[in-house]
Amino acid sequence: MFTRTLKPPTNAFFLFGPRGTGKSTWIRTNFPGALTVNLLTQENIVRYEHEPGLLRAQVLTRPTSDWVVIDEVQRIPKLLDEVHYLMEEEGYKRFALTGSSARKLRRGGTNLLAGRAVLRNLYPLTTAETRYSVPVDQLMRYGSLPLSVTASDDDAREDFLRSYATTYLAEEIKAEGLVRDLGSYSRFLEVAAIAAGQRTNISGLARDAGVARDTTRGYFDVLIDTLIADWLPAYRPRAKVKEVVLPKLYWFDTGVLNAAIGAFDQPPPSDWDGILLEHLLLHEIRAHLDYRNVKGSLGYWATHDGTEVDFVWWHGQKLVAIEVKSSKKFRNDYTAGLLKLRDAVPDARTYVVYRGNEELLVEGVSVMPVETFLRQLHNGEVLRN
Repeated sequence: MFTRTLKPPTNAFFLFGPRGTGKSTWIRTNFPGALTVNLLTQENIVRYEHEPGLLRAQVLTRPTSDWVVIDEVQRIPKLLDEVHYLMEEEGYKRFALTGSSARKLRRGGTNLLAGRAVLRNLYPLTTAETRYSVPVDQLMRYGSLPLSVTASDDDAREDFLRSYATTYLAEEIKAEGLVRDLGSYSRFLEVAAIAAGQRTNISGLARDAGVARDTTRGYFDVLIDTLIADWLPAYRPRAKVKEVVLPKLYWFDTGVLNAAIGAFDQPPPSDWDGILLEHLLLHEIRAHLDYRNVKGSLGYWATHDGTEVDFVWWHGQKLVAIEVKSSKKFRNDYTAGLLKLRDAVPDARTYVVYRGNEELLVEGVSVMPVETFLRQLHNGEVLRN
């Protein structure tokens, strides 16, 4: 139904992405004749766990030019030893290895084939992939996982997203043995959802969750390694301003975030629309940078006097700063942080992205509706090398 932007590599690769982003569908679409080992089934897990050499025997019946797919490879990390052997000793170079977490692979002592396979990521659907057919309001509330986008109505979307949050705890965390105390981790998840889009002080969050500080740090590692959330670091130009250095935490999908915070059953915090719009924009930006192989770094900028810019991308001498506002009316003070950052980096290109309809130019700052910005982003007009 959707044409994904991610293009398949020509040789071996890992494809990582959270559950439900469409990895298996993407694999079936791009490698229809591949030998496929599906580790989503318990039968296959038992089979290959007991006899990993079976993979070698199966692959050796195929030409070296054929593709071999292992879906959810992190479930049996030792299969990578067989893949390594087949690549080095038998000349097979075309392996597509998918997973929703690299944590178990690293924990198992594997080195992800020592660089012999490139890394790729699959994200929830972007607005470009949906041909801009999904309203921004829907994306903010229900996210862009394929099954959410294609659900018959909002009730079905909410049911799917609640189930997703439960499945994450039951399968991804418990079944993989990633944490010992699922109750503590569940409390941590609630606090991590409330802290979304904010500067993250681990000690404070540990107190709020009633979990030890070191345990909380480990829980954050699990959250990141299972691709449910990621850090956005602080940008620090060489300026005379004292910048904030704490990272911010952002979840991978607004719908999953809303389910985690209970927003479908009770009113969310008062500033929640702004947090959701930031998450939506960050998802689109990250996917664009990754899919189009745009180099550079992404972060946010803040000073101790309260000045802040939501997103900053920089590469060499290029810098793009983006302020996100959920208001439908533009106010001149929306440019304050951008103008202050431009004092430190005069050549920066600056944007205010808001929910209104007018496109403006204010003191050199491009002010544009969300929809306009997203089209320009995916057309390569905003972030480019």
